[in-house]
Amino acid sequence: MGELADAALAGRGEVIGIIPGELEAREIAHRGLSRLEVVASMHERKARMAALADAFVALPGGMGTLDELAEVLTWAQLGLHRKPCGLLDAEGYWRPFVGFLDHAVAEGFLKVEHRRLLQVAEEPDRLVDALLP
Repeated sequence: MGELADAALAGRGEVIGIIPGELEAREIAHRGLSRLEVVASMHERKARMAALADAFVALPGGMGTLDELAEVLTWAQLGLHRKPCGLLDAEGYWRPFVGFLDHAVAEGFLKVEHRRLLQVAEEPDRLVDALLP
């Protein structure tokens, strides 16, 4: 996340960080952001990020990334937001996950229209194009 924030800042972008106070005390928060908000919990962090976002894009990551992606997709499925959701499938990183979603459709656990909530592309420009209205 730090490298992405630094690249956005170098391109004169605005970067807002949101971190729970407990993690701020244990980690080194990025102090060079446009704005850093300290919140009470991870739940508040995710809700605040969702409120600020125009779209959701997951880059290759671990459990936290998967948790946040699943949550925004679930919220979209439930109609709690109508913001576009995407995966940047750099070097096929997300291919097994996308395969799982397609398998869930085939097995009847995920509706086709809910699978379509997630746009997937290997190049950033293509993903941005897929997410734009």
